[in-house]
Amino acid sequence: RYWGTPIPLWRCESCDSYDCIGSVAELRERALPESGNVLDSGLLDLHRPYVDQVVVSCKTCGGAMHRIPDVMDAWFDSGAMPLAQAHVMSNGDLEELRRNGLFPADYICEAVDQTRGWFYTLHALSTFITGGPSYRNVICLGLILDENGEKMSKSRGNVVQPWDVINTRGADAVRWYMFTSAPPGNARRFSADLVGESVRKFLLTLWNVYSFFVTYANIDGFVPEAGQGIEPASELDRWIRSELEQFVAEVTRLLEEYNPTDAGRRIEDFVDVLSNWYVRRSRSRFWRPVLSGAAEGGDDQDKRSAYHTLYTCLTTLAKLLAPFTPFVAEELYQNLVCSVDNGAPDSVHLADWPQANDRLVDHDLSEAMRLAMRVASLGRAARSKAGIRVRQPLGDMDVKVRTLREFELLPLAVLQAIDELNVKTLGGSGTYSEDVASQWFDYRIRPNLPLLGPKYGPEVGAISRELAAMDPAEVALGVQSGATTQVAGHELLPEEIDVIQSDKTGWVSASEWGYTVRISTDITPELAEEGTARELVHRIQNMRRSAGFDIADRITTWYSGDEGIARVMEGRSEYIRQETLSVELRAGEPEAGAYTEEQKMDGVTVKLGVRKAQ
Repeated sequence: RYWGTPIPLWRCESCDSYDCIGSVAELRERALPESGNVLDSGLLDLHRPYVDQVVVSCKTCGGAMHRIPDVMDAWFDSGAMPLAQAHVMSNGDLEELRRNGLFPADYICEAVDQTRGWFYTLHALSTFITGGPSYRNVICLGLILDENGEKMSKSRGNVVQPWDVINTRGADAVRWYMFTSAPPGNARRFSADLVGESVRKFLLTLWNVYSFFVTYANIDGFVPEAGQGIEPASELDRWIRSELEQFVAEVTRLLEEYNPTDAGRRIEDFVDVLSNWYVRRSRSRFWRPVLSGAAEGGDDQDKRSAYHTLYTCLTTLAKLLAPFTPFVAEELYQNLVCSVDNGAPDSVHLADWPQANDRLVDHDLSEAMRLAMRVASLGRAARSKAGIRVRQPLGDMDVKVRTLREFELLPLAVLQAIDELNVKTLGGSGTYSEDVASQWFDYRIRPNLPLLGPKYGPEVGAISRELAAMDPAEVALGVQSGATTQVAGHELLPEEIDVIQSDKTGWVSASEWGYTVRISTDITPELAEEGTARELVHRIQNMRRSAGFDIADRITTWYSGDEGIARVMEGRSEYIRQETLSVELRAGEPEAGAYTEEQKMDGVTVKLGVRKAQ
């Protein structure tokens, strides 16, 4: 295989003379009948093997000349490609090539070993012939190594066969891994397992979001055209649309800068946020028409806004992914777009590239939601620290942010955060004051004797006594801010005082980078009952899946347990029925044919049964 037109050298079999054909016109003029029709305008292709069929007349003896099969210099051949492909023979031909945007190339791509090969010959020949470069941008690739970072070698037996990986993981998975695993110029490790990791982290996450949308859209009969023009109804919708428009602009910019790695990673970030925040926070909105028993769900503006918003995100993602994962992008596009819009382009690869809509960008909301995610992350860490599951509601939460700006954004962020953390209220309005946050903890302070002993010798005793008499919270605040502390006539450095911080009784906290979230651990009987109800819903939902019920199937549920379980099932029956699609909750033993499980809940044996409603 040759990159461009082969060196046009012909040899006469009769007189052993050689001749170089200088143009297509000369080739046609000297071609003999045995060349066939390969030089016809519609069939002309000067690449091998077609050009090998052309036989020309010999100027010396009139015999037949055949193109020699050998290449004089493969790199010279490939370097001539930009001009040879258009048969440039004069400055006029070159100018026409430039006018048509075919020279110089926008960009080329090859591995680092071509630095002295293709990259060089392209430049050398173009500089010699045209006085300028033949390409404007280059993506130079690093080498591909085995999974341990070693150079692949047949003798070592560590060669990874690409088709083995493609057949097991998919072509798109290989492409995505190559794009995003490392910047282009870096060497990268390669194996089926490494490609599989990219499938799990990105492609499966994307597919799960797509599957979630399709499942509920089919249940409700959602038609995308009906949602066109709907303004985002909820804060979540407005936020993800704002993120989407910023994301489209950023990916477009990165690709225009020939930076596919960062563009791909930006897509990964968006899909992660779409899945783990927007979809999770919006699940009840998609479920709502089913809960109410309204099959149409068409009058629910918030519900239709959620569908339209997620549909817009997925169809936009399909178009942005087209250069990266062409097959997955096409599958998404065909089902989401072509199946419902006969006027849409036949393929995602024929569709227009998305354009960012600055009107939908809300920087305050984007910043507030990032704050909500940080608060939620710290809140989950605090819950984990206390060993309290998220399904158990808790009473109060306090939040300390770093700046006045973040404090002003807390009202936008707090509703999402407290709902995500299953907490009832935010204490006060939050704070950004270290003084206020210091009141949330108990402190103990003590001298760091290994540092103070060698430095102050006999004076350490006086320092220890005076330090013990000081306000621990005040000293701790100074140490944490990096200030020195006046003790017994000496200025102690922050590292010379040990601060032991602990949560006040009834609270648990988590801190990171100047942010603190603390949550009350006091569980009232009412909160405990609500937690039990949520846990029962969780168990019944799992049983629905185990029994093989369809997502919209209505069921009858049986239960038996202690008095506490009965009290929760009766007192919170409406909530449990709605969440599990139970038409009836029955106390006692399940009927024959019901799917039954016996489980432990907080040390109590609970027997549950479910059966599809008649």
